[in-house]
Amino acid sequence: MAVRVQTEAFDAGRLLSEFSAGRAEAGGVVSFTGICRDTTAGAGVTTLELDAYPGFTEPAIEAMEAEARARFGVQDVLIVHRHGPIAPGEAIVFVVTAAEHRRAAFEAADYLMDRLKTEAPFWKKESGPDGQRWIEPRDGDYQDVKRWSAK
Repeated sequence: MAVRVQTEAFDAGRLLSEFSAGRAEAGGVVSFTGICRDTTAGAGVTTLELDAYPGFTEPAIEAMEAEARARFGVQDVLIVHRHGPIAPGEAIVFVVTAAEHRRAAFEAADYLMDRLKTEAPFWKKESGPDGQRWIEPRDGDYQDVKRWSAK
């Protein structure tokens, strides 16, 4: 399966090694791992919690993955996204793409991260010494995803 939404922690290095094994047809494999920061807007974060709804979140991400495959002609994609409580330093999301040429692999991974950041149906809440707060994508995140509609 090309999309996994899970509560379990994952090892991005192991996922990359498994994905890359035996890929003689690919000219490039590009990966990105998003990690939980311990600070946002100057406040210490002790936990990031992502809520997801089974049967809703997965199909939305699968549609993004299918669009990336079609748009960039990549050979393969894997997206792993966690939900539930995540501690600073832990991986939240892993995206890896394989393509015949490097540019397609880079662009597909970049496109997927921009879409995941702004459109994936997760509800995010940070906890820290100042309490809890819901977080939304930043203005810069929306600017990043807009550039794909211009291409």
